[in-house]
Amino acid sequence: MTTDVQQDGTAAAPPGRAAPGEAGRRLRARRRRDYLLFAAFAAPNFFFLLVFAYWPVVYNAYLSLTDWDMVSSSWHMIGLDNYASLFDDPDFRGSLWTTVLFVVGVVAGGLVLGLATALLLNQRLRGRDVVRTLTFAPYVLSGAAVGTLWLFLFDPNYGLVRPLLAPLGMAAPAMMTDSKWALFGLVLVYLWKNTGFVAVVYLAGLQGLPRDVFEAAALDGAGAWTRLRRIILPLLSPVTFFLLVTCTISTFQAFDVIAMMTQGGPGTSTSILSWFIYDQGFRTFDAGRASAAAMIMFVVLLLITGFQARFLERKVHYQ
Repeated sequence: MTTDVQQDGTAAAPPGRAAPGEAGRRLRARRRRDYLLFAAFAAPNFFFLLVFAYWPVVYNAYLSLTDWDMVSSSWHMIGLDNYASLFDDPDFRGSLWTTVLFVVGVVAGGLVLGLATALLLNQRLRGRDVVRTLTFAPYVLSGAAVGTLWLFLFDPNYGLVRPLLAPLGMAAPAMMTDSKWALFGLVLVYLWKNTGFVAVVYLAGLQGLPRDVFEAAALDGAGAWTRLRRIILPLLSPVTFFLLVTCTISTFQAFDVIAMMTQGGPGTSTSILSWFIYDQGFRTFDAGRASAAAMIMFVVLLLITGFQARFLERKVHYQ
C-alpha cells in the first residue's frame, strides 16, 4: 500500500480524514466555542451573584469600620472600635446567648418533630395526602400572618391557651409579655411553622430508602426501634445533614415573626442577632455597629457551617 506525500514532505491524510494539523485546529476552535458558550450562559449568573451577594458583604465589612448615622452624607473611619464596643455591650452579649438558645431549640426540636411527623405520614393511613398538605401549609404562610395568629392564641384572656389550661387549674401565662416565657413562645411558633418543611424533606428521604433492607430486617426479627436506630437514621444521615445546615442558617436569619410578635422584647429577652442588627441600624441609626454585628453573625455562621461540613459530615452515609 502506498502513501501519498505532499509537496512539503508530510504524509497526506487519507481520503475523508482531516490532516493532523487541521484536526488540532478544529479541536481548539470547538473548545473555544464551548468556552464562549459557557461564558455566555454563566456570565449573567456570576454578575448578579457578585452584585447582590458578594459586594454587599464587602461593603458591609467596610461600613463596620466607620461611624455613620445613616443620615449624614459623610462618615469617618474608626477602625475596630465598633467591634470593641459590641463585645463590651451587655445587650449584645445577651443577644448572642439568646440566639444560641433560640437556634438550638428551633433546629433540634424541628428535626425531632419533623422526623416523627414524616414517620407517621409514611404509613398507609386514610387521608394521608390531606394531612401532608396541612402539615406543610404553615411553612408557606407569611411571618405577619403567623405572628398575628399566635398572638391571638397566646392571649391570656381570650386565646386558646386559656381554655386548655383552665381544666388543669392553671392560669394562662402572658406568653409574649413575660420575659420568662417570651423566648419559649417564639420557639414554639417557629417549630409550628418549620416542622412541615422538615417533615416533607424527611418524607422524601424515607420514600427513597431501599425496601429490601427493611424486609431483611423483618426476617431477622428487628423491632421498630431497632429499625429506626440501625437502619432508618443511618440511611437518612445525608438528609439530616442537609436539614441541619439549612435550618441553622435560616433560624439565625429569623426576623419576621419576631418583629410581629415581640420586637425583641420584653426588654431584650427575645433579641436575637438578626433583631439586634435591625435595632442598631434602623432604630438607633448606628450603621457602623449594625454592620459590625452583621459581620460577626456572618463569621459565626461561616464557622458553624464549616464545623458541620468538616466534622459532622464524617458521620454521613451516602451509600
